[in-house]
Amino acid sequence: MDTGKINATEDEALQFHADGRPGKLSIAPHKPLVTQRDLSLAYSPGVAYPCLRIQKDPASAFDYTSKGNFVAVISNGTAVLGLGDLGALAAKPVMEGKAALFKRFADIDSIDLEIDTKDVDEFVNCVRFLHPSFGGINLEDIRAPECFVIEQRLRELLDIPVFHDDQHGTAIIATAGLINALHLTGRELKDIKMVVNGAGAASIACVELLKTMGLPPGGAILCDTRGVIYRGRTDGMNQWKSAHAVDTDARTLTEAMVGADVFFGLSAAGAVTQDMVRAMADKPIIFAMANPDPEITPEDARAVRPDAIIATGRSDYPNQVNNVLGFPYIFRGALDVRASQINDAMKIAAAEALAQLAREDVPDEVAAAYSGQRLRYGPDYIIPAPFDPRLIWAVPPAVAKAAMDSGVARKPLRHLEHYRRALRSRLDPAAASLELIFEKVQREPKRIVFAEGEEEMTIRAALQYANSGYGTPILIGREAPIRATMAAMGLDASAPLEIHNARLSHSNQRYTEFLYHRQQRRGMLYRDCQRQVNQDRNVFAACMVACGDADGMVSGVTRNSFDILDEVTRVIEMKPGCAMFGLTVLLARQRTVLLADTLVHDTPNPAQLADIAVEAAAKARELGIEPRVAMLSYSNFGNPVGAGGERIRDAVSRLDARGVDFEYDGEMSADVALDAGLMRRLYPFCRLSGAANILIMPELHSANISAKLLAHLGGGTVIGPLLMGLAHPVQIVNIGATVSDLVNLAALAAHDAIR
Repeated sequence: MDTGKINATEDEALQFHADGRPGKLSIAPHKPLVTQRDLSLAYSPGVAYPCLRIQKDPASAFDYTSKGNFVAVISNGTAVLGLGDLGALAAKPVMEGKAALFKRFADIDSIDLEIDTKDVDEFVNCVRFLHPSFGGINLEDIRAPECFVIEQRLRELLDIPVFHDDQHGTAIIATAGLINALHLTGRELKDIKMVVNGAGAASIACVELLKTMGLPPGGAILCDTRGVIYRGRTDGMNQWKSAHAVDTDARTLTEAMVGADVFFGLSAAGAVTQDMVRAMADKPIIFAMANPDPEITPEDARAVRPDAIIATGRSDYPNQVNNVLGFPYIFRGALDVRASQINDAMKIAAAEALAQLAREDVPDEVAAAYSGQRLRYGPDYIIPAPFDPRLIWAVPPAVAKAAMDSGVARKPLRHLEHYRRALRSRLDPAAASLELIFEKVQREPKRIVFAEGEEEMTIRAALQYANSGYGTPILIGREAPIRATMAAMGLDASAPLEIHNARLSHSNQRYTEFLYHRQQRRGMLYRDCQRQVNQDRNVFAACMVACGDADGMVSGVTRNSFDILDEVTRVIEMKPGCAMFGLTVLLARQRTVLLADTLVHDTPNPAQLADIAVEAAAKARELGIEPRVAMLSYSNFGNPVGAGGERIRDAVSRLDARGVDFEYDGEMSADVALDAGLMRRLYPFCRLSGAANILIMPELHSANISAKLLAHLGGGTVIGPLLMGLAHPVQIVNIGATVSDLVNLAALAAHDAIR
């Protein structure tokens, strides 16, 4: 578990899990179940045919059921995170989260199973009898040494992949980093002296994988809480520790570290001292992977050994050893060739693919998350970033090929390059790009004004903004009511936020003069400006941003979006050469669609439609989407003929004249724009190469209605509308928005302030 940079409070975490539908998972059918015929095909009597086919040919279950894309995440809760034996039921939130990560990163359907027994035989039998439902088994949070026995027995009994991620996931990612660290320091695995502190599941898995790759039997000294595991030791031993006992005179970790080339820590915070690091060999390699705090911090290690290459389990240091780099993609490759197991060859292939990916040129999406600085292969970049969009097509093909080469693939792939291309389009890149945007904000935090500062939802959002590391939240309101609300909510009154009372602010005169300068020739008197600055929190917040006292603002919890937009635009002007409009982002299943204009223009003219298309396309590229713009109408390329279509056709002509560098066409109806097959069949001349991902709506009412319908009926996540085109970052949520909506838009405003 990464417990690094983002510090969630108990209240935030509990609210996240309880809001709306409790938990993190749901089941959604992907076949139509609308008519009686649909039901007769999906269930009785039609379902009998695949049942009979599977009875004759069990392998056909992969063709007629979800088995081939279905992984069970299974635990008995005996080693939950770093919390210990919490029991099966208390492990469920973690297992649900793991299942969600399978879907998020590799489009693998997953379900969590919590088995309420500590008896190894009972556990094994339970999984054994349930396994026909699944294409793979991911074991999680099972204590050692039982985890070794359970995994081994299930691998022998079952004909599907069984993978204990606490062991092998950590081993694979750490090995990938070590491959590159050895490369950078000019070492060979066969020649190193390695010390591993901790003798649990992950530590032993690391040693076993490295020995499979060429580390000599005596190349690693394993330590536990009693010291070095040496040959002849009897105290606190078991068969798994004994397998890695070595002949050595060292008896303590301090003695073992003398002259060591590599240290792997999977133990506890503070286990390694600066003196131990000082005693290591030149250019030491230190993987301090204890969570939440490493065995030694990178700062302390570098203070005595600036030549060290260091990795940790935390996201706020370079070289994070994060299991999410491994298990989703390893299972993706294994499932796609119907592997009977995940063997050493597949683990090594995954580690080598990750190592190679870190050596390649970093794409713009990842570079953007690091303040625009392009990461380069070197001591501070030996492991890919978790949200690198290339992971989905880099790791699974390597795993699949290893499965085929080692003889465990039951459905070999004919063309790996075709498979790689299919993986590129399997996941929507926008979700990863949004996370990269948020990571960039964490690296360049900003001051964001939350205009409706006395509202409970706003206070919660402001605290989450601060706790997420995005920057300093500024609440507009009276301090006493805000502090009282926080106390009633049980929130920490010393939280890192600012409170500004507009009426009492020392900046009132400066803001009034600024607003008067903007509005004096638009019918506003000085006293009108003064009253608005004193009494209108949105005007005051916008003045803070326009005058450089804050980087951006967010509002909308209590007021209509159009009213807030009117108040904000009295203060903040449009960006030169840009159109102001609202862009709603719909993160639907398998794809992202952008809708515009959902906020500003009642009936945009052709020039405005063209401008909106150009700026929406630029935003799409920022989100990692190659734009395909559809100019929507009720008609398709002049059929039926109507006055409304002419305005859309004129906008397309304007885009033609501008020579833009993205795909666009219109006018077309929404069904044609979103259905590539229908588009090709009816309108083969259409210039879009696939389904549109940007929909330019003809009028505000249709755009706004569509966005709100999708938010409630579409089954995806709606972000926005994002307010585009203002000279300073401003975002406005819809009434009814959640705390997460408010935090996300605040972070997006902060991101706009960076550029």
